[in-house]
Amino acid sequence: MTPMTRRGFALSMIASAGALSACGNGIGSSGGAKIDARVDTTLEFLYDTYPATRDLAEKSHGMLVMPLVTEAGFGFGGGYGRGALRVDDVSVDYYSATKGSFGLQIGAQQHAHVLFFMTEDALSKFRRSPGWAGGADVEYVFNDMGENLRAETTTSTAPVVAVIFGQAGLHIGATLKGVKYTRIIP
Repeated sequence: MTPMTRRGFALSMIASAGALSACGNGIGSSGGAKIDARVDTTLEFLYDTYPATRDLAEKSHGMLVMPLVTEAGFGFGGGYGRGALRVDDVSVDYYSATKGSFGLQIGAQQHAHVLFFMTEDALSKFRRSPGWAGGADVEYVFNDMGENLRAETTTSTAPVVAVIFGQAGLHIGATLKGVKYTRIIP
């Protein structure tokens, strides 16, 4: 029996990681059905709590529904969630949302959000990109009051409107956040 060197051990671990990475590719799994069930429940909650969002959904060319995004931070922070892109009420793709943040922050929270693509061009750019980050053309709506939410979303001219709702937890502080949406196979 020959003793294994550190280099040999490291190379064998790298090779096995590459071989095992294909095991969780999601093809044939029920991940998509689970995400779709969560998306349906989230949309029901959104429409029942904020009825004006139905009109927004009807006017949109598509919407990305993220049923649960979990964030936590203490100085440095991060977050993750999975959801589905719906076009004409059909899930056409699945996405993950990854957040990173740095700043004066402490705590954890969970929330749901929906990105409404109000123009065909905005939807097309989102679908063509390998990883999309929200920018200046996204209008965020944070209010938990139905009347305020309605006023802001129906008068919006932004190509993408993000409605954030269902917040739970406490996350204190001002942060510099970045969100990246990436297509996944659940």
